[in-house]
Amino acid sequence: MALALLCVALSAAACGCGHGSIDKNAPYEPNTPAPAPHAGLFVSDHGTMTFSGDGETVELDFDEDLAQRLGLPAGEQTASYEFRSGDLPPHGYVPVRYDAAMTFWLTVGPADGGTTVKIDIGTYEDGRFYTGTNCTTADRITFFVSGSDAGEDPEPIDFRKS
Repeated sequence: MALALLCVALSAAACGCGHGSIDKNAPYEPNTPAPAPHAGLFVSDHGTMTFSGDGETVELDFDEDLAQRLGLPAGEQTASYEFRSGDLPPHGYVPVRYDAAMTFWLTVGPADGGTTVKIDIGTYEDGRFYTGTNCTTADRITFFVSGSDAGEDPEPIDFRKS
């Protein structure tokens, strides 16, 4: 019994559990209110996204390069959006709040016949990609977009609230 308790205590210590271990990358607190939807203008080197604040619609204005790499038309257009998890078998990608999202889905055109794209999101630090809890914030959404050429590493495209 004492050995079992020692194993549990050591496991908890190794996992960073307990007081004083909370950092900015800790998961959001369960059963807390979701953050307010994105609202306002977000700007990157490849265009803009203007969120209405309703948690559903966004005005896009992507340059030709980003639009082509995403498979969307270039220029100004209205889209619907949704933050989703990573692929969770057997359910697939499920809607989640943005501070827990791994993917960002955009639909341009009618929901039943438009173009929908899945974009991996997260952060890019020290030459590495990270995805998961608290990577997307109220002020930042970072896309990981495939390179222009086949075999090229994904490029981080950082949209920051203006």
